[in-house]
Amino acid sequence: MGKTQKLVNAAVVQAGSVIFDRQACIDKADALIYKAASQGADLVLFPEAFIPAYPRGLSFGTIIGKRSPSGRAAWQRYLENSVEVPSQSTDLLGKSAKEAGVYLAIGVIERENKYSNGTLFCTTLYFNPDGFLIGKHRKLKPTGSERLVWGEGDGSTLTVLETEFGKIGGLICWENYMPLARMALYSKGVEIYLAPTADQRDSWIATIRHIACEGRCYVLSSNQYVVKSMYPQDLEIIDELENQPEVMCAGGSVIVSPFGEIIAGPLYNQEGILFAELDLAEVVRGKYDFDVVGHYSRPDVFELIVDERPKEPVSLKD
Repeated sequence: MGKTQKLVNAAVVQAGSVIFDRQACIDKADALIYKAASQGADLVLFPEAFIPAYPRGLSFGTIIGKRSPSGRAAWQRYLENSVEVPSQSTDLLGKSAKEAGVYLAIGVIERENKYSNGTLFCTTLYFNPDGFLIGKHRKLKPTGSERLVWGEGDGSTLTVLETEFGKIGGLICWENYMPLARMALYSKGVEIYLAPTADQRDSWIATIRHIACEGRCYVLSSNQYVVKSMYPQDLEIIDELENQPEVMCAGGSVIVSPFGEIIAGPLYNQEGILFAELDLAEVVRGKYDFDVVGHYSRPDVFELIVDERPKEPVSLKD
């Protein structure tokens, strides 16, 4: 698809999940997609793990050498509210994108459904305005305790997608601290870089601004606003939140230009939607003096090899 549009109206959603309730999350997403579209959005980004939740503050009853029965039960609940791809859930999200006429990128917890049906991935799903699921990205490296509940993606979903207004793609949260992963996306010509996250710190804003300058691309970062009362009170491990603050994630969603300038946000301590008009010609102009995979690269000195083959756990031969 060739580029026919240089301007795109982007919307970054900052909202909390309906925690551990897949259908309620989808319903909330549907309403927010329509709200963004009603204000002119062409592209809508949701936070990391929006469906069914980023399980902030929870250990799922795990200490080294032991897992508790209540923790296992809570993880089962999490898994049962996750998203198979494709499924009726992705059909509903596609329907929302189609009826709103937008490109949609949304963070989900994906349940692997080809082999064991017992592994979860932190995933971004991409839908086009015709309602089709056109791509996904699985988080390559869950951070810290995330590794207890999520598996690792592989190089086959380092996704960058061509649209009528430019190339979109991105990484999830602290994957963005992986320089080689960023270079893999830059090499595919990403122009609108999506960085859904769970990081609310000031240092994250610095990261997003750096990526914009480094990649000479627009960067959209979407986080959740979460308060402790959003957690279901019948959660098997609700006691793990006893010492957590009432505001568990303040947000900090932001939109940054290819020159590292903040053009919307950051938004803190509330749900909301950030809007910005992106002029893709700015991406081109930014590369006049810095093109990280062009005239500013040194392939005679450095070499990056990216393995994009899917890594199947079992290979059956005839």
